[in-house]
Amino acid sequence: MSGHSKWANIKHRKGRQDAIRGKMFTRLAKEITISSREGGGDPSGNPRLRLAMQNARAVNMPNDNITRAIKKGTGELEGVNYEEITYEGYAPAGVAVILETVTDNRKRTVSEVRSHMGKLGGNIGEANSVIWNFVRKGVVNFDTAGKSEDDIFELVMEVGADDLIYDTDTCRVECAMESYGAVYKFFEEKGFNITESKLEYLPKQTVNITDVEDAKKVIRFVEFFEDHDDVQNVFSNFEIDDSIADQLD
Repeated sequence: MSGHSKWANIKHRKGRQDAIRGKMFTRLAKEITISSREGGGDPSGNPRLRLAMQNARAVNMPNDNITRAIKKGTGELEGVNYEEITYEGYAPAGVAVILETVTDNRKRTVSEVRSHMGKLGGNIGEANSVIWNFVRKGVVNFDTAGKSEDDIFELVMEVGADDLIYDTDTCRVECAMESYGAVYKFFEEKGFNITESKLEYLPKQTVNITDVEDAKKVIRFVEFFEDHDDVQNVFSNFEIDDSIADQLD
């Protein structure tokens, strides 16, 4: 099982800031619209939509916003024709990155991704240039609710999940794609407040960053694309070495 992750905590705090600024609502609305367009507006028969709605409610997205996004997807309301595109490439220090984007203008998005990757010290790659080093898994994040790491660990073992990152406030559980729905339901039925859940690309091999300046460049790169309007998710394979972690606060 994975131990304490300073970078995971940084991302968690940043995720809350994004929600406050409204960026999270925009991204969730896009996901709801796309999932409704592809699988219909009934969440009981559309697992992707059901998950998107659960994530939206976890960050207190208003029901009117959810309903409007569904109707745009089903065609009941006029909406933007979104397209999903995944980009692969490299950040500074040889760090591999995968960007999942949702856009209404493919040419604009690829131009911006290519340009900003270069400006930030990285470069865009061809299809399959880095994705081979990642595995697709389900991830469920929830409030720890005062439970100890041993308590959560026992539950992770009981449900058959793969990995746990524990913090006194929040937990992150990783599992195989095929057991994703069951793991989500298990922790939900145990009474945990699930704050976010999704499918992620997790690295098979990681790049350990031991230089402070390299770490700052990589974090700047990742945070830029996390804030980009067309980017839904950013996945990478870097780890911050414990010896320099305190210098990044």
